[in-house]
Amino acid sequence: MTRHAWSERQLLCDELEQLGPDAPTLCEGWATRDLAAHLYVREGRPDLSIGAFVPLLAGRLEREQDRLARGDYSALVSRVRGGAPTWNPTSRPRVDELANLVEYFVHHEDVRRAQPGWEPRDLPEDLQQALWAALRRLARLMFRSVPTGVVLVAPGIGRHCAKLPDEHGTVILRGAPAELVLLAYGRADHARVELDGRADDIAALRSARLGLG
Repeated sequence: MTRHAWSERQLLCDELEQLGPDAPTLCEGWATRDLAAHLYVREGRPDLSIGAFVPLLAGRLEREQDRLARGDYSALVSRVRGGAPTWNPTSRPRVDELANLVEYFVHHEDVRRAQPGWEPRDLPEDLQQALWAALRRLARLMFRSVPTGVVLVAPGIGRHCAKLPDEHGTVILRGAPAELVLLAYGRADHARVELDGRADDIAALRSARLGLG
């Protein structure tokens, strides 16, 4: 099977190594060292990552993740590059592809697009198709807080109604699947997506909270 998630992981780690620990990312408040620590904790430290969901443990997660970020950066990136430990189901290729493709694609672009002079990559068709399939699965969750209807259009690939309107009309989002994924995950300022609809509906969509947060 094609392992796009694994490829994005390796490309991200290449970027992390090249840029060093203090380069900016699109993740607010995080440099490259903080992003690497997050990725390691997410897969390798469930005792800490539970703090993302349990408020009483959030402080411990933040302290330990910060400690990891201030440690040996090269070793940290190597841990991320090596993938999930064997006890983690995402160490299995099919689970990894399902669970990690969007995670590693988005964070790869978080690093790339925070640097001056970035341009979108020329992605292969099969990766765009994989991102489109993932976006269709996740779209209702990603756009749940948007008060408008949302229709996703990937020219030459497909069309998907992500959400019916609540208080407003419908906005059509048109772009390559990769760009639509980035917008859906709250990276609208760095996503090459066309928005079609009434001005007040577009403004309402732009002001809504997108993604998992």
